[in-house]
Amino acid sequence: MTNRYTWAIAALLSSSMPAAAQTGKALAGKALHAKRSTDTLGMAAVFAAAEAQTRVLLDAIPKARAARSALTAGGTPGSAGGVLVSPRTLDSGALRLVTARDWTSGFFPGVLWQLYDYTRKPEWKGTAQAYTDLIENEKWNSGTHDMGFKVYCSFGTGYALTNDPRYKDVILQSARTLSTRFNKTAGVLRSWDHNKQKWDFPVIIDNMMNLELLFAASRLSGDSSFYRIAVSHADNTMRNHFRPDYSSYHVVDYDSTAFGSIRKKTTHQGYSDASAWSRGQGWALYGYTMCYRETRDPRYLQQAERVAAYVLQHPNMPKDLVPYWDFNAPGIPAEPRDASAAAVIASGLYELSTYSKEGRRYRAVADKIVQNLTRSYRAPVGTAQGFLLLHSTGSKPANSEVDVPLNYADYYYLEALLRGNKLRKAKRLFP
Repeated sequence: MTNRYTWAIAALLSSSMPAAAQTGKALAGKALHAKRSTDTLGMAAVFAAAEAQTRVLLDAIPKARAARSALTAGGTPGSAGGVLVSPRTLDSGALRLVTARDWTSGFFPGVLWQLYDYTRKPEWKGTAQAYTDLIENEKWNSGTHDMGFKVYCSFGTGYALTNDPRYKDVILQSARTLSTRFNKTAGVLRSWDHNKQKWDFPVIIDNMMNLELLFAASRLSGDSSFYRIAVSHADNTMRNHFRPDYSSYHVVDYDSTAFGSIRKKTTHQGYSDASAWSRGQGWALYGYTMCYRETRDPRYLQQAERVAAYVLQHPNMPKDLVPYWDFNAPGIPAEPRDASAAAVIASGLYELSTYSKEGRRYRAVADKIVQNLTRSYRAPVGTAQGFLLLHSTGSKPANSEVDVPLNYADYYYLEALLRGNKLRKAKRLFP
């Protein structure tokens, strides 16, 4: 990396941490008095708090299911009347649950598996198994690209901890189902099926995260077709999604009948077509880091480093490293933050630190992000219906899920904590 980049990282690390931008009171109880989130005592305290909060959420879920109001029903196509399986967010303070068809349905089971990963308590294993089982039928859902989010964050996380052969079968069937969305001519997996009058073959940067399921299926089965699809998608996304500064568009609409033909590049959740939606940059950083892990292709490592440079050098990155919802949002600094983007970036940086020559600096930045999320963005125990992090942004243009908890923020926050803890103990992140 360049000297300019090294200087930029050093400047981020040396800046004083400001007071929390938007978040509240110190958490009560012995679990919440750690001086740092990055030492052993801090980890024990943070996970004790996470356990306490998750029990609050588990107590709230049956009440929300019984109410089954418009707040809990969600809007995922095909979900009307379905069983409500996972908590997603808060809507005017009320707990919103979603069906298995919702793209976020796998994150809460993943959170439960992460609690088991750290504590090894049978309580969390059993609860994780129960909530994971609720979304098994999604392995047949060919109408979504979100198989990685739904299945790999739940069944995949569980399989890594249990080697349950049934979980392996679910992973493989889900990969087969996801593969049906691959267009050989365009060389990519289709993202959305909705708004067909608007797009021919839309691909969103988020879809990089679903490739992990395909790579895993290739390893578990020996079927290289999954691997080839993942590589093709990653290569074409790298070719078509990124600007010269290595920021990413949100949506690229492919011509499904001609390789390399792009109809348009737009946004759906960012400020504008030309802006850098923060969580999308996190998906890109994390996704290409993961692709390097699975392929050892140096192009993917270089791409991840370039995206990291864009994010960490951006003049609108706040000092606490929790980005605004879009790096180009016009009202900065009076714009909502996105703690979910910060959690994704931190988790991605921890993994990237194990591959890059700039590893020590990436790890230090990830430590700082996690420390700031822990100190200043956690919900006090007993509040927020049991979610862990406050101040995430789902879709600001739609005025949907703005400045609220989100289950995927919690998932990637715990994942980042676990990854940082392994690195401090000189353990490998992956077998």
